[in-house]
Amino acid sequence: MTQTLAQRLAELDDAFRGDLMPLSGGDSGASVWRLTAATPLIVKCDRPERLAGEADGLAALAAAAEALVVPRVVALAGDLLVMEALDASGPRDDERLGEGLRQLHAATRAPGADHGWARDNACGLTPQPNATLADGRVFQRERRLLPLVRACRDRGLLDAALAARVERVAATLESWVADQPPSLVHGDLWSGNVLFTPRGPAIIDPAVYRHYPEVDVAMLSLFGDPGAAFHEAYWNGHSPDDWPRREALFQLYPLLNHLYLFGAGYRDGVARAAAQVLAG
Repeated sequence: MTQTLAQRLAELDDAFRGDLMPLSGGDSGASVWRLTAATPLIVKCDRPERLAGEADGLAALAAAAEALVVPRVVALAGDLLVMEALDASGPRDDERLGEGLRQLHAATRAPGADHGWARDNACGLTPQPNATLADGRVFQRERRLLPLVRACRDRGLLDAALAARVERVAATLESWVADQPPSLVHGDLWSGNVLFTPRGPAIIDPAVYRHYPEVDVAMLSLFGDPGAAFHEAYWNGHSPDDWPRREALFQLYPLLNHLYLFGAGYRDGVARAAAQVLAG
């Protein structure tokens, strides 16, 4: 496979000649290599539609995220995506990460725009539907929560009672969540998709769409807290009074996705998040 890939890369561009070192593809299911060419590169092999969605997301983030580093797409050729390799040896700087994410969300806030994205993409291995809707509450219900409730039920991962509680969360969003203009969100911003480079914090492996910006903050806090300096910088000292409830809401989608992908070990997390939202 490596020899065949090396041949394909060399045929694609003479600059893509070098040694290939396999890397972990994380939860995406992609095959990933580091190419030690004249300029170090990352090479991904996956289904063309998945890589096209990632390349599209990287381009959108690169155009908007002035204070965050986003890897440059070098080439997209069917089932191959070639990107700039980032140096992850920089100092951890949670404050700059918070400032950069706040600036991204503020700069892309779009009054009058729909929630969603022009194309579907993927969150990990899960196809992510992004058909646009005018109301953010409806988008969260119809494009995020309910499709995964159905998918988890089909796999026997949600019992009727817990599914009903999540469906009640989805049905009652209009009673406490205000509609608001969407921002561009990374869409899968867990800690493993943040790197600290000498140029500053970097974000990788996006699943972009336009939605409530708290989506990214809630995801970043789901599997490890980014720290007080991050939150202070992101919220500029003024987090919403109902942030614990909003955080639980926006953690439901990634928790359901993890339940769908990895099994029953995430059921309790789904139950806790749903309970917190319903408790008010």
